[in-house]
Amino acid sequence: MTPDEFRRYGREVVDWIADYYERIETFPVLSQVQPGDIRAQLPADPPEQGEPFEALLADLDRVILPGITHWQHPSYFAYFSANASGPAILGDLLASGLGVQGMLWSTSPAATELETHVLDWLATLLGLPERFSSGGPGGGVIQHSASDAALVALLAALHRVSGGRTEREGVASGRFAVYTSAQTHSSVEKACRIAGLGADALRKLDVDPVTLAARPEHLRELIERDVAEGVTPALVVASVGATGTGSVDPVRELATIAHETGAWLHVDAAWAGVAAVADEFRWLNDGVELADSYCTNPHKWLLTNFDCTAFWVADRAALVGALSILPEYLRNAATDAGAVIDYRDWHVPLGRRFRALKLWAVLRWYGAEGLREHIRSGVGLAQEFARLVASDDRFELVAPHPLSLVTFRLRAGDEATRAVMDTVNASGALFLTHTVVGGRTVLRFVVVSPQTERRHVLAAWDALRAAVPAG
Repeated sequence: MTPDEFRRYGREVVDWIADYYERIETFPVLSQVQPGDIRAQLPADPPEQGEPFEALLADLDRVILPGITHWQHPSYFAYFSANASGPAILGDLLASGLGVQGMLWSTSPAATELETHVLDWLATLLGLPERFSSGGPGGGVIQHSASDAALVALLAALHRVSGGRTEREGVASGRFAVYTSAQTHSSVEKACRIAGLGADALRKLDVDPVTLAARPEHLRELIERDVAEGVTPALVVASVGATGTGSVDPVRELATIAHETGAWLHVDAAWAGVAAVADEFRWLNDGVELADSYCTNPHKWLLTNFDCTAFWVADRAALVGALSILPEYLRNAATDAGAVIDYRDWHVPLGRRFRALKLWAVLRWYGAEGLREHIRSGVGLAQEFARLVASDDRFELVAPHPLSLVTFRLRAGDEATRAVMDTVNASGALFLTHTVVGGRTVLRFVVVSPQTERRHVLAAWDALRAAVPAG
């Protein structure tokens, strides 16, 4: 593809994306295809000769769009919508165009230094403690997801608590335990499996029956029992905005208990943490100054398309110690002098994309004021939805809802609750997901998309009420 051809088709692609956003409400939110429908429309063999780009764009409409669940749809209220924005998309395009691989400072100094600077910016915007700034022993990095953040936090924790033995001898050299709430994301259990500890190393903390937050006294009981049995506490994960219900763990109390035994305290604020850009939600940061690491996802609620997880450590020594391997072919003067950050040592892969560009674009386009407005809009719409639920005696709210996630159910029970969800999802008008709280089926209603307006929330409520089974 020549530069002239790239210009021509590039304009067509940008026009296609802009048109997509203009017509997105014409599509059913949840894809209506059946398993195998998409592959059935694709040729069995790859093309022998090159095809014009127009053919690909035509198939994008004909074949691909019917199989898309529209995460950017204003009536997508499921999961967290990995919300995108124009500046982020363009920033991603620029990163793809540059095509740099920022594994080392020397392989593209701007890729490393912009990422360091933008993570410092974001930490300031969120009111995070100074210990996460790159000006000291800590600093930030962009991970693929909060799952990656949980894994590298665990690896750093094992490095620190074992004195570096786990890298040389493996985890079989000792027995380690990880602690987190029963409400915490499944990524913590996956991290235990990947790190070689196994799922049996994970201890689930009981939660308060009202707030659904982890109970610190149960953490203390579990740690004391493990220590008595010769098991070493390695990592405690506190959730700030758990995926299922939005519960917020008491970070300060959990951190105090964790540090008594030398365990690492990681805060998973994947969805909710970015809300702290607005001063009235800075309470989310209570106790974070005691954390060893912290993560939040701009790609969930801060207008930055997937993937972009911001991850900070208070002291990068354990993280780099756990992950640094320096073969001869990566040696260079800047690395050998210890004068630079090499982000290859801050995550699992060696290679890395220039993801800081899209976050930089978002922060510069919206500014702090625009970001605060976006967060407040989502919270306001969710609170209005919660009031509507509370006003109908057929429904009940399940958990506290201070941000933009509302959990609710039908008083008629699990079967009726699932029937309502299945009905509205099948209609294509909106998309909801569920979780289980205290053995009961609960629906989740999430407002994080910049496309969502009050009319979409009201229409969703009307659809939910109409779907309630008679009698």
